[in-house]
Amino acid sequence: MVRETFHHELDKLIGNVLIMGSMVEKAISHAVDSFANLSMEMAKQVIEGDDMIDQKRFEIEESCLRLIATQQPMAGDLRIIISTTHLATNLERMGDYAAGIAEINLALQANSRLQTLADITRMADIGIDILHESLKAFVDRDSNKAREIALRDDEVDSLYHKVLSKCISAMVEDPRNVPVATRIIWVAHKLERISDRVTNICEQVIFAATGAMEELDSD
Repeated sequence: MVRETFHHELDKLIGNVLIMGSMVEKAISHAVDSFANLSMEMAKQVIEGDDMIDQKRFEIEESCLRLIATQQPMAGDLRIIISTTHLATNLERMGDYAAGIAEINLALQANSRLQTLADITRMADIGIDILHESLKAFVDRDSNKAREIALRDDEVDSLYHKVLSKCISAMVEDPRNVPVATRIIWVAHKLERISDRVTNICEQVIFAATGAMEELDSD
């Protein structure tokens, strides 16, 4: 009965991680939509919603501590709980990046996206996709899948450098582009960091599944 209760609580904990992941996915999507559509209202909603993501992190961490303190989990289960705390931290930071993009959009207020919109959108699409897949890999304890997902960080890095190059060229051509280009670079940088955080999650998937601390390349 004790173990049955523990596994029920563990399943509930993992469910909360998936809920938090969904919240972050939506925040990233809406932040980039606000960039694409110059939607100040959507940007404000993303910023306001960040508090809910923060609260979900605290809820997950409290549940993890309670399980450790009251249930004395075995080694494999303990790895899952420890990994869950790291997942919550990384998801919370992704939510911060999404809110940061929204804040940049409020300051941008310019129709020009300096021919970067397609690249920015693609970065977000990849980031959301690999985040979703990394959480699925965590549920499945699929370390091989986690390694495959982490490799896609290179795609995001490549797009980031592409945006950076376009923005620098625009600034050189016309100094009046500097304010807009600088903010766009920061949008791309935050999306690149989201992808790096997914790599962190993939490392935790491997740890939860195998007990090995494996560093995946996110450069």
